[in-house]
Amino acid sequence: MNNSFKKVVVSGLTLAMVLGGSSAAFADGKGRGHDDDRDNVKGHDGRNTIHDDYDNDYKNMHFKLWFDDVKGADVEWASRYIASLASKRVFEGYEDGTFQPRKTITRIEAITAAVRLMGLRDQAESNEAKSAHLNFKDADKLKEKYPWATGYVSVALKNDLFQESDAEIKPEQPADRLWATTLLIKALKLQNEAKDKMNVKLSFKDADKIPAGSVGYVALAIDKDLIDGYEDNTFRPNNPVTRAELAALLDRTGMQLPDNTAVRGTVSAAVSNNVLTLSSNDQPYSVELDNDAFIFRNGEKVSAGALKAGDSVLVRTYEGKAIFIDVIKAVN
Repeated sequence: MNNSFKKVVVSGLTLAMVLGGSSAAFADGKGRGHDDDRDNVKGHDGRNTIHDDYDNDYKNMHFKLWFDDVKGADVEWASRYIASLASKRVFEGYEDGTFQPRKTITRIEAITAAVRLMGLRDQAESNEAKSAHLNFKDADKLKEKYPWATGYVSVALKNDLFQESDAEIKPEQPADRLWATTLLIKALKLQNEAKDKMNVKLSFKDADKIPAGSVGYVALAIDKDLIDGYEDNTFRPNNPVTRAELAALLDRTGMQLPDNTAVRGTVSAAVSNNVLTLSSNDQPYSVELDNDAFIFRNGEKVSAGALKAGDSVLVRTYEGKAIFIDVIKAVN
């Protein structure tokens, strides 16, 4: 962030962070939702808000960082990951305000999120990418049903997110754990490191279900703390990935990529007059908090008053106000 080290107290448009669920549906630039049975579902204001035309509607977009349907011990652990990704427009919600964390993610949704995570959203949504010719057997089907996705597939292809042997995109096919793991290692551009680990012996009880050519990707993903096995020491490579699980995978991957959407620093003092003050690279940085800012500390969503001097934090802003604060390391 170019102005991250300037001492500023900024004001701006308060974001409408709607309490309600959300999941990563995407729509084309003309406002038509395209996510299986959820086509043409509208947001709280009567229009599609999840994948509005980037150039024309970005400033009017409503961020949703906290979702009521992310409830239950099996999914609540993912709320921090979901909010983090939504705050930088990587993985967003359905137009009806639900996240549906237990729903299986499709390949096209995962590819779209990976491209955004790599910071290539503008490129994927450019006219050049959207008009690109694709040599996949199901390219016409993609363009007919998911016209907005052509640019994302084109950029993903150029960045080696597909296998050289892939003849089809298979946009609606559920993303399984092995496929998603491979995708994210490629998003990190660590294919060579993965190849160096192809002869590693994995300790999972079901390691024989992981193809020999994929062992290095799994081994490296484990080393990078992107993914782990189940309590019974299985990896279950063919298990479909849920939206909650993909949020965790994406955010862990994003932590290992350059992030120009955030300011990192140490809280200088308790929040006063709704202003957070940090020391970032030995420079003072102050920012006004949005009224509905998502603040995560010690595994819980908390109020601004819970932030303490000495906390190491990551802060994302929109229209001059902090919308997401993650305490990376909390003081006692």
